[in-house]
Amino acid sequence: PSGALRCDPLPLDPLRHSPNSPNMNTSPRTCTEHHFVTHDGEPLFYRHWPATGTRRGAIMLLHRGHEHSGRVAHIAAELDLPDFDFFAWDARGHGISPGARGHSPSVGASVRDVQTFADHIRDQHGLAVPDLVVLGQSVGAVLAAAWVHDYAPPVRALVLASPAFSIKLYVPFARPGLALMHRLRGNFFVNSYVKSKLLTRDTVRQASYDRDPLIARAISVNMLLGLHDAARRVVDDAQAITTPTQMLISGADWVVHHGPQHRFFANLGAPIKEKHILEGFFNDTLGERDRAQAMTHIRRFVLERFAQPAAAPDLRTNDQRGHSFDEARMLAQPLPALSARGLFWRGYRAGLKLASRFSDGIRLGFETGFDSGSTLDYVYRDRPAGSGPLGRMIDRHYLDAIGWRGIRQRKRHLQELIHRTLDRLHADGQPLQILDVAAGHGRYVIDALESSNHRAANARLRDYSTLNVREGRELIAAKGLQARVGFEQGDAFDADSMAEVAPQPSLGIVSGLYELFPDNRMLERSLAGLAKAVRPGGYLIYTGQPWHPQLEMIARALTSHRGGQAWVMRRRSQQEIDQLVASAGFEKIEQRIYEWGIFTVSVA
Repeated sequence: PSGALRCDPLPLDPLRHSPNSPNMNTSPRTCTEHHFVTHDGEPLFYRHWPATGTRRGAIMLLHRGHEHSGRVAHIAAELDLPDFDFFAWDARGHGISPGARGHSPSVGASVRDVQTFADHIRDQHGLAVPDLVVLGQSVGAVLAAAWVHDYAPPVRALVLASPAFSIKLYVPFARPGLALMHRLRGNFFVNSYVKSKLLTRDTVRQASYDRDPLIARAISVNMLLGLHDAARRVVDDAQAITTPTQMLISGADWVVHHGPQHRFFANLGAPIKEKHILEGFFNDTLGERDRAQAMTHIRRFVLERFAQPAAAPDLRTNDQRGHSFDEARMLAQPLPALSARGLFWRGYRAGLKLASRFSDGIRLGFETGFDSGSTLDYVYRDRPAGSGPLGRMIDRHYLDAIGWRGIRQRKRHLQELIHRTLDRLHADGQPLQILDVAAGHGRYVIDALESSNHRAANARLRDYSTLNVREGRELIAAKGLQARVGFEQGDAFDADSMAEVAPQPSLGIVSGLYELFPDNRMLERSLAGLAKAVRPGGYLIYTGQPWHPQLEMIARALTSHRGGQAWVMRRRSQQEIDQLVASAGFEKIEQRIYEWGIFTVSVA
């Protein structure tokens, strides 16, 4: 059960100092044992070492794959930071935490566990996120980097020790082979080939690893494959991470490749970043024989970060400069007609045009724009249609594109957070009045209202398109909701018209709109109107698109609702959209993002 229990070191826990321990302060610190409940109800185990001096901040420790919090317990003493609390979890499926050994529903679920852990530390131990340093090792470092990338928490610093961005599998074609087997037979488990002598040269650490009954030598294949996909995305888009970051790379690592670690550092958007290569170190960087080197680097970095006030670069002008600005400008430039890429995309567009003769979805995209409310409503319905079996087959393939699957997942997240926000408003005794400023056909709002535990007194949907307004009204009428849901034409960038909406909404929603417009000044104008419209104590639900694996295909082959122009998107990192929302006077409190990392839904 949860509670402050004394940490009883396991007989084989590496809490006993080996003869090769670094010459540092290794006095044991008082430790208590606790649990926190994750988003899906799992009670995960963690250890807490309170500060022995005046508390300045905290260190969150995320252990290697296969291991548990006991394997990193020595860090609390060896870092010699008496003014800092330390927290170390057993990830789900590891150590004392429940679940099949080495298994998680997904990497995304484990990253969300990190968010839940940080929320718990804030709420139960009184430590604000800006006073938190995240220190992850190997797989734990990947989870830490993905969390900072996807959720944009304002942590003080990020320390990554030998991040497992690419695991050495040694068997040729092991990853595609595992992926094929996973598709054919479902999930299964494989055992780690790694021996303790390949992790550390510390003989006592080797012995404790070999005899530790809590080491989970199996790993779920869905986690192994998901870790690779998440790591590749985070490495490629490390520009989105602006948190001060220190990387420790083990120079003789038998477990993970160095190349992606160096690419991550080169791409990293943090204005404060440093990289240290520890020659001769194996993968257990923080448990190595000569780990005093690593501890010295970390201790200095942490103290330097807390010697300065917490601060983040202002990203609200990223529409005028920076990586996403350059990316969008490059995608907007036409390709030479006779170049290889130019010929490829010309052929791709011709293929789509041909497919539109058979597929209803592709034809609708060309007629109304692939970013239109009509197209999104078609994608939400997810029913393939077309000319004969061939047309339906083409349409099914079209609807199964990863972007459209992400759109449908975004709808599920929107409905979940609309329900949760209505619950909050009901508990606060606030009126349940909704304003969606760019609803498209309004299906996601209408479906959420139908399935809500609470009857919204008033829901006003707006959209700039007369077609969307007409279709939305027909959907409302078909569901018999005219008495409490209205649909009108309105401009989501007209701050004055939104501010005059009556009755004053307690929940504002803006979904799928800001992603279509690169200019942050337009968003600032819209958000200012929403801030005036939403009553004090009310909420805002907003969406973002920090990543997309098909940006070039979209820009080169698809057209937008704006006069058939090329659909060129400028991605906003989660930190950028959060800053724009915060500058309007809202405070973000909750977020959802799915495994693919394409769309986010947040509540402020």
